[in-house]
Amino acid sequence: MRPASLRPFLPHPTLRQRLPQGRPYTIQSPGISNLQVFDSNTKYLQRERAASNAESSRSVDYLRDEVASRLCERLLDINRHFPSVLDLGANACNVARTLAIQPPPTPNDPPLHTRLSHLTSADWSPTLLHRDEHLPFNSHLPSHTRTVLSDPDTQPLPFASHSFDAILSSLSLHWINDLPSLLSQAAKILKPDSPFLAAIFGGDSLFELRTSLQLADLDRRGGVATHVSPLADVRDVGGLLQKAGFKLLTVDVDDIVVEYPDTFALMQDLQAMGESNAALVRETNAGLRGLGRDVLLANEAIYRELHGQGGERIPATWRVIYMIGWTAGEGQPEPLKRGSGDVNIKEILEAGNNGERGTSR
Repeated sequence: MRPASLRPFLPHPTLRQRLPQGRPYTIQSPGISNLQVFDSNTKYLQRERAASNAESSRSVDYLRDEVASRLCERLLDINRHFPSVLDLGANACNVARTLAIQPPPTPNDPPLHTRLSHLTSADWSPTLLHRDEHLPFNSHLPSHTRTVLSDPDTQPLPFASHSFDAILSSLSLHWINDLPSLLSQAAKILKPDSPFLAAIFGGDSLFELRTSLQLADLDRRGGVATHVSPLADVRDVGGLLQKAGFKLLTVDVDDIVVEYPDTFALMQDLQAMGESNAALVRETNAGLRGLGRDVLLANEAIYRELHGQGGERIPATWRVIYMIGWTAGEGQPEPLKRGSGDVNIKEILEAGNNGERGTSR
Protein backbone atom coordinates (compact mmCIF):
# COMPACT_ATOMS: atom_id res chain seq x y z
CA MET A 1 0.00 0.00 0.00
CA ARG A 2 1.45 3.36 -0.98
CA PRO A 3 1.17 6.08 1.67
CA ALA A 4 -0.29 9.40 0.69
CA SER A 5 2.33 11.95 -0.29
CA LEU A 6 3.07 14.39 2.52
CA ARG A 7 2.81 18.10 1.89
CA PRO A 8 3.24 20.78 4.57
CA PHE A 9 0.18 22.90 5.23
CA LEU A 10 0.70 26.42 3.99
CA PRO A 11 -1.81 29.30 3.97
CA HIS A 12 -3.04 30.38 0.56
CA PRO A 13 -1.04 33.66 0.42
CA THR A 14 2.17 31.83 1.27
CA LEU A 15 1.78 29.59 -1.75
CA ARG A 16 2.34 32.61 -3.99
CA GLN A 17 5.70 33.34 -2.39
CA ARG A 18 9.00 31.71 -3.22
CA LEU A 19 9.70 29.09 -0.57
CA PRO A 20 13.09 29.24 1.14
CA GLN A 21 15.65 26.61 0.20
CA GLY A 22 15.47 24.56 3.36
CA ARG A 23 14.74 20.88 3.86
CA PRO A 24 13.35 19.47 0.58
CA TYR A 25 10.25 17.34 0.41
CA THR A 26 10.03 14.39 -1.99
CA ILE A 27 7.12 12.49 -3.45
CA GLN A 28 7.05 8.96 -4.75
CA SER A 29 7.39 8.56 -8.52
CA PRO A 30 4.39 6.90 -10.18
CA GLY A 31 4.77 3.18 -10.73
CA ILE A 32 7.73 2.73 -8.38
CA SER A 33 7.17 0.68 -5.24
CA ASN A 34 8.17 2.18 -1.89
CA LEU A 35 7.82 -1.18 -0.17
CA GLN A 36 10.99 -3.19 -0.60
CA VAL A 37 11.07 -6.66 0.95
CA PHE A 38 13.18 -8.45 -1.66
CA ASP A 39 16.30 -7.45 -3.55
CA SER A 40 15.02 -7.60 -7.13
CA ASN A 41 18.48 -7.52 -8.67
CA THR A 42 19.64 -10.42 -6.49
CA LYS A 43 16.58 -12.45 -7.41
CA TYR A 44 17.13 -11.70 -11.10
CA LEU A 45 20.75 -12.90 -10.87
CA GLN A 46 19.73 -16.02 -8.92
CA ARG A 47 17.20 -17.04 -11.58
CA GLU A 48 19.53 -16.22 -14.45
CA ARG A 49 22.36 -18.21 -12.88
CA ALA A 50 20.08 -21.17 -12.17
CA ALA A 51 18.70 -21.24 -15.73
CA SER A 52 22.17 -21.00 -17.30
CA ASN A 53 22.70 -24.67 -16.36
CA ALA A 54 19.75 -26.06 -18.32
CA GLU A 55 20.10 -29.69 -17.24
CA SER A 56 20.36 -28.85 -13.56
CA SER A 57 17.45 -26.42 -13.87
CA ARG A 58 15.25 -29.03 -15.57
CA SER A 59 16.03 -31.59 -12.86
CA VAL A 60 14.30 -29.41 -10.25
CA ASP A 61 11.18 -28.61 -12.30
CA TYR A 62 9.21 -31.25 -10.41
CA LEU A 63 7.51 -28.69 -8.16
CA ARG A 64 6.76 -26.12 -10.86
CA ASP A 65 5.40 -28.81 -13.19
CA GLU A 66 3.13 -30.20 -10.47
CA VAL A 67 1.73 -26.82 -9.49
CA ALA A 68 1.30 -25.82 -13.16
CA SER A 69 -0.71 -29.01 -13.69
CA ARG A 70 -2.99 -28.27 -10.73
CA LEU A 71 -3.44 -24.67 -11.85
CA CYS A 72 -4.39 -25.73 -15.38
CA GLU A 73 -6.99 -28.09 -13.91
CA ARG A 74 -8.66 -25.06 -12.36
CA LEU A 75 -8.68 -23.34 -15.74
CA LEU A 76 -10.36 -26.37 -17.33
CA ASP A 77 -13.17 -26.12 -14.78
CA ILE A 78 -14.23 -22.94 -16.60
CA ASN A 79 -16.41 -24.03 -19.50
CA ARG A 80 -15.37 -21.58 -22.20
CA HIS A 81 -12.78 -21.06 -24.94
CA PHE A 82 -10.00 -18.52 -24.35
CA PRO A 83 -8.74 -16.76 -27.51
CA SER A 84 -5.80 -15.07 -25.76
CA VAL A 85 -4.16 -16.18 -22.49
CA LEU A 86 -1.22 -14.63 -20.60
CA ASP A 87 1.12 -16.74 -18.48
CA LEU A 88 2.48 -14.05 -16.14
CA GLY A 89 5.76 -15.06 -14.52
CA ALA A 90 6.08 -18.10 -16.77
CA ASN A 91 9.43 -19.33 -15.39
CA ALA A 92 10.51 -21.95 -17.99
CA CYS A 93 7.03 -22.02 -19.60
CA ASN A 94 5.84 -24.80 -17.29
CA VAL A 95 2.20 -23.88 -17.91
CA ALA A 96 2.75 -24.00 -21.67
CA ARG A 97 4.35 -27.44 -21.41
CA THR A 98 1.46 -28.68 -19.25
CA LEU A 99 -1.14 -27.46 -21.74
CA ALA A 100 0.80 -29.03 -24.62
CA ILE A 101 1.58 -32.51 -23.30
CA GLN A 102 -0.73 -33.28 -20.38
CA PRO A 103 -3.48 -35.73 -21.39
CA PRO A 104 -7.11 -34.62 -20.99
CA PRO A 105 -9.13 -35.80 -17.95
CA THR A 106 -10.94 -38.47 -20.01
CA PRO A 107 -10.10 -40.05 -23.38
CA ASN A 108 -13.19 -38.46 -24.94
CA ASP A 109 -12.12 -34.93 -24.01
CA PRO A 110 -10.14 -32.81 -26.50
CA PRO A 111 -6.48 -31.95 -25.75
CA LEU A 112 -5.96 -29.19 -23.21
CA HIS A 113 -4.31 -26.80 -25.64
CA THR A 114 -7.46 -26.68 -27.79
CA ARG A 115 -9.14 -24.61 -25.06
CA LEU A 116 -7.12 -21.56 -26.12
CA SER A 117 -6.03 -19.94 -29.38
CA HIS A 118 -2.90 -18.04 -28.34
CA LEU A 119 -0.65 -18.21 -25.27
CA THR A 120 1.77 -15.43 -24.28
CA SER A 121 4.45 -16.53 -21.79
CA ALA A 122 6.04 -13.56 -20.00
CA ASP A 123 8.80 -13.54 -17.40
CA TRP A 124 11.46 -11.26 -15.95
CA SER A 125 14.31 -13.76 -16.52
CA PRO A 126 15.17 -14.10 -20.25
CA THR A 127 17.45 -17.12 -19.78
CA LEU A 128 14.80 -19.02 -17.83
CA LEU A 129 12.01 -17.97 -20.20
CA HIS A 130 13.87 -19.19 -23.32
CA ARG A 131 15.46 -22.25 -21.71
CA ASP A 132 13.17 -24.77 -23.43
CA GLU A 133 12.18 -22.91 -26.58
CA HIS A 134 13.74 -25.66 -28.75
CA LEU A 135 11.82 -28.53 -27.14
CA PRO A 136 9.00 -30.30 -29.06
CA PHE A 137 6.14 -29.19 -26.81
CA ASN A 138 6.30 -25.68 -28.31
CA SER A 139 5.00 -26.95 -31.64
CA HIS A 140 1.96 -28.59 -30.00
CA LEU A 141 0.42 -25.26 -29.01
CA PRO A 142 -1.83 -23.47 -31.51
CA SER A 143 0.13 -20.22 -31.09
CA HIS A 144 2.80 -19.35 -28.54
CA THR A 145 5.01 -16.30 -28.00
CA ARG A 146 7.50 -15.34 -25.30
CA THR A 147 7.84 -11.83 -23.85
CA VAL A 148 10.68 -10.67 -21.57
CA LEU A 149 9.43 -8.29 -18.88
CA SER A 150 11.34 -5.38 -17.33
CA ASP A 151 12.02 -4.89 -13.63
CA PRO A 152 8.63 -5.18 -11.88
CA ASP A 153 9.67 -2.61 -9.25
CA THR A 154 10.17 0.15 -11.82
CA GLN A 155 8.27 -0.78 -15.00
CA PRO A 156 4.58 -1.61 -15.53
CA LEU A 157 3.39 -4.57 -17.57
CA PRO A 158 3.84 -3.85 -21.31
CA PHE A 159 0.34 -4.87 -22.37
CA ALA A 160 -2.62 -2.78 -23.43
CA SER A 161 -5.86 -2.67 -21.47
CA HIS A 162 -8.37 -5.46 -22.13
CA SER A 163 -5.79 -7.56 -24.02
CA PHE A 164 -6.36 -11.03 -22.56
CA ASP A 165 -9.25 -13.40 -21.90
CA ALA A 166 -7.46 -15.08 -18.98
CA ILE A 167 -4.25 -14.71 -16.95
CA LEU A 168 -2.39 -17.59 -15.34
CA SER A 169 0.56 -17.24 -12.98
CA SER A 170 2.35 -20.21 -11.45
CA LEU A 171 4.93 -19.87 -8.65
CA SER A 172 6.35 -16.49 -9.58
CA LEU A 173 4.46 -13.64 -7.90
CA HIS A 174 5.71 -14.42 -4.39
CA TRP A 175 8.93 -12.53 -5.26
CA ILE A 176 7.15 -9.31 -6.24
CA ASN A 177 7.69 -6.38 -3.87
CA ASP A 178 4.55 -4.41 -4.78
CA LEU A 179 2.08 -7.24 -5.29
CA PRO A 180 -1.04 -5.01 -4.94
CA SER A 181 0.17 -2.85 -7.83
CA LEU A 182 0.89 -5.86 -10.05
CA LEU A 183 -2.54 -7.34 -9.34
CA SER A 184 -4.16 -4.03 -10.26
CA GLN A 185 -2.24 -4.03 -13.55
CA ALA A 186 -3.36 -7.60 -14.22
CA ALA A 187 -6.99 -6.56 -13.71
CA LYS A 188 -6.59 -3.72 -16.21
CA ILE A 189 -5.16 -5.86 -19.01
CA LEU A 190 -7.93 -8.45 -18.63
CA LYS A 191 -11.13 -8.17 -20.61
CA PRO A 192 -14.42 -7.84 -18.70
CA ASP A 193 -15.68 -11.03 -17.10
CA SER A 194 -12.30 -12.76 -17.40
CA PRO A 195 -10.49 -14.92 -14.82
CA PHE A 196 -7.17 -14.41 -13.08
CA LEU A 197 -5.70 -17.66 -11.72
CA ALA A 198 -2.46 -17.72 -9.76
CA ALA A 199 -0.45 -19.96 -7.46
CA ILE A 200 2.21 -18.65 -5.06
CA PHE A 201 4.24 -20.08 -2.21
CA GLY A 202 2.59 -19.25 1.11
CA GLY A 203 3.99 -18.11 4.43
CA ASP A 204 4.29 -21.59 5.98
CA SER A 205 6.38 -23.00 3.13
CA LEU A 206 9.51 -24.80 4.36
CA PHE A 207 8.58 -24.25 7.98
CA GLU A 208 10.83 -27.19 8.86
CA LEU A 209 13.87 -25.45 7.40
CA ARG A 210 12.96 -22.13 8.98
CA THR A 211 12.72 -23.56 12.50
CA SER A 212 15.82 -25.74 12.26
CA LEU A 213 17.96 -22.88 10.90
CA GLN A 214 16.77 -20.56 13.65
CA LEU A 215 17.62 -23.10 16.34
CA ALA A 216 20.99 -23.87 14.75
CA ASP A 217 21.78 -20.14 14.55
CA LEU A 218 20.81 -19.65 18.16
CA ASP A 219 22.87 -22.61 19.30
CA ARG A 220 26.05 -21.86 17.33
CA ARG A 221 26.06 -18.07 17.08
CA GLY A 222 23.80 -16.91 19.87
CA GLY A 223 21.34 -15.09 17.59
CA VAL A 224 18.84 -15.49 14.78
CA ALA A 225 19.21 -14.22 11.20
CA THR A 226 16.92 -14.36 8.15
CA HIS A 227 17.82 -17.34 5.95
CA VAL A 228 14.42 -18.04 4.32
CA SER A 229 12.55 -15.24 2.57
CA PRO A 230 9.22 -14.05 4.01
CA LEU A 231 6.10 -14.98 2.06
CA ALA A 232 2.48 -13.83 1.88
CA ASP A 233 -0.10 -15.24 4.27
CA VAL A 234 -3.25 -16.89 2.96
CA ARG A 235 -5.38 -14.52 5.08
CA ASP A 236 -4.09 -11.54 3.10
CA VAL A 237 -4.62 -12.88 -0.41
CA GLY A 238 -8.37 -12.30 -0.58
CA GLY A 239 -7.98 -8.69 0.49
CA LEU A 240 -5.27 -8.10 -2.12
CA LEU A 241 -7.48 -9.47 -4.90
CA GLN A 242 -10.47 -7.43 -3.76
CA LYS A 243 -8.41 -4.25 -3.57
CA ALA A 244 -7.18 -4.85 -7.13
CA GLY A 245 -10.79 -4.90 -8.35
CA PHE A 246 -11.40 -8.63 -8.73
CA LYS A 247 -14.75 -10.20 -7.88
CA LEU A 248 -16.07 -13.72 -7.21
CA LEU A 249 -12.92 -14.60 -5.28
CA THR A 250 -11.75 -18.12 -4.51
CA VAL A 251 -8.70 -18.83 -2.35
CA ASP A 252 -7.53 -22.28 -1.26
CA VAL A 253 -4.35 -23.84 0.10
CA ASP A 254 -2.52 -27.00 -0.86
CA ASP A 255 0.44 -28.50 1.01
CA ILE A 256 2.93 -30.46 -1.12
CA VAL A 257 5.42 -32.54 0.85
CA VAL A 258 8.66 -33.48 -0.91
CA GLU A 259 11.21 -35.83 0.64
CA TYR A 260 14.94 -35.18 0.39
CA PRO A 261 17.95 -37.26 1.46
CA ASP A 262 19.24 -34.41 3.67
CA THR A 263 19.09 -30.65 4.18
CA PHE A 264 22.05 -30.12 1.87
CA ALA A 265 20.11 -31.65 -1.05
CA LEU A 266 17.12 -29.44 -0.18
CA MET A 267 19.21 -26.26 -0.23
CA GLN A 268 20.95 -27.37 -3.42
CA ASP A 269 17.56 -27.77 -5.12
CA LEU A 270 16.49 -24.34 -3.86
CA GLN A 271 19.55 -22.84 -5.50
CA ALA A 272 18.96 -24.73 -8.76
CA MET A 273 15.35 -23.49 -8.79
CA GLY A 274 16.43 -19.90 -8.30
CA GLU A 275 14.40 -19.86 -5.07
CA SER A 276 17.21 -18.96 -2.67
CA ASN A 277 16.78 -16.24 -0.09
CA ALA A 278 16.59 -12.74 -1.61
CA ALA A 279 15.33 -10.72 1.35
CA LEU A 280 16.91 -7.31 1.80
CA VAL A 281 17.72 -8.15 5.43
CA ARG A 282 19.58 -11.35 4.60
CA GLU A 283 23.03 -11.73 6.08
CA THR A 284 25.04 -10.69 3.01
CA ASN A 285 23.48 -7.23 3.24
CA ALA A 286 24.06 -7.06 6.97
CA GLY A 287 27.80 -7.59 6.59
CA LEU A 288 27.81 -10.95 8.36
CA ARG A 289 29.70 -14.01 7.24
CA GLY A 290 26.65 -16.09 6.34
CA LEU A 291 26.01 -19.72 7.17
CA GLY A 292 29.14 -21.51 8.31
CA ARG A 293 29.92 -25.21 8.38
CA ASP A 294 29.07 -25.48 12.08
CA VAL A 295 25.60 -23.94 11.55
CA LEU A 296 24.88 -26.16 8.55
CA LEU A 297 25.84 -29.33 10.43
CA ALA A 298 23.77 -28.26 13.44
CA ASN A 299 20.86 -27.52 11.14
CA GLU A 300 21.06 -31.02 9.64
CA ALA A 301 20.95 -32.65 13.08
CA ILE A 302 18.15 -30.44 14.38
CA TYR A 303 16.07 -30.88 11.22
CA ARG A 304 16.26 -34.66 11.49
CA GLU A 305 15.49 -34.63 15.19
CA LEU A 306 12.42 -32.41 14.85
CA HIS A 307 11.01 -33.43 11.46
CA GLY A 308 12.82 -36.56 10.27
CA GLN A 309 10.26 -39.01 11.72
CA GLY A 310 12.99 -41.60 12.15
CA GLY A 311 13.48 -42.30 8.43
CA GLU A 312 16.45 -41.90 6.16
CA ARG A 313 14.81 -39.06 4.23
CA ILE A 314 13.47 -35.76 5.51
CA PRO A 315 10.20 -34.04 4.51
CA ALA A 316 9.93 -30.47 3.27
CA THR A 317 6.49 -28.86 3.11
CA TRP A 318 5.66 -26.41 0.35
CA ARG A 319 2.46 -24.48 1.03
CA VAL A 320 0.88 -23.33 -2.24
CA ILE A 321 -1.85 -20.68 -2.21
CA TYR A 322 -4.22 -20.79 -5.20
CA MET A 323 -6.28 -17.73 -5.98
CA ILE A 324 -8.98 -17.04 -8.55
CA GLY A 325 -10.59 -13.68 -9.24
CA TRP A 326 -12.80 -12.32 -12.01
CA THR A 327 -12.93 -8.90 -13.56
CA ALA A 328 -16.34 -7.22 -13.48
CA GLY A 329 -18.67 -7.97 -16.36
CA GLU A 330 -22.29 -8.15 -17.39
CA GLY A 331 -24.32 -11.11 -16.18
CA GLN A 332 -22.18 -11.84 -13.12
CA PRO A 333 -24.03 -12.70 -9.91
CA GLU A 334 -24.17 -9.78 -7.48
CA PRO A 335 -24.85 -9.82 -3.72
CA LEU A 336 -28.27 -8.62 -2.61
CA LYS A 337 -28.61 -5.21 -1.03
CA ARG A 338 -28.05 -4.99 2.69
CA GLY A 339 -31.25 -5.56 4.63
CA SER A 340 -33.12 -7.27 1.78
CA GLY A 341 -33.05 -10.74 3.38
CA ASP A 342 -36.29 -12.49 4.34
CA VAL A 343 -34.82 -14.84 6.98
CA ASN A 344 -33.39 -13.75 10.31
CA ILE A 345 -30.24 -15.74 11.00
CA LYS A 346 -30.63 -15.06 14.72
CA GLU A 347 -33.94 -16.95 14.80
CA ILE A 348 -32.39 -19.93 13.00
CA LEU A 349 -29.49 -20.12 15.44
CA GLU A 350 -31.78 -19.78 18.46
CA ALA A 351 -34.07 -22.52 17.12
CA GLY A 352 -31.07 -24.82 16.65
CA ASN A 353 -29.79 -24.17 20.15
CA ASN A 354 -33.23 -24.82 21.67
CA GLY A 355 -33.43 -28.13 19.81
CA GLU A 356 -30.04 -29.24 21.09
CA ARG A 357 -31.00 -28.36 24.69
CA GLY A 358 -34.21 -30.30 24.35
CA THR A 359 -32.51 -33.52 23.22
CA SER A 360 -29.53 -33.43 25.58
CA ARG A 361 -29.31 -35.86 28.46
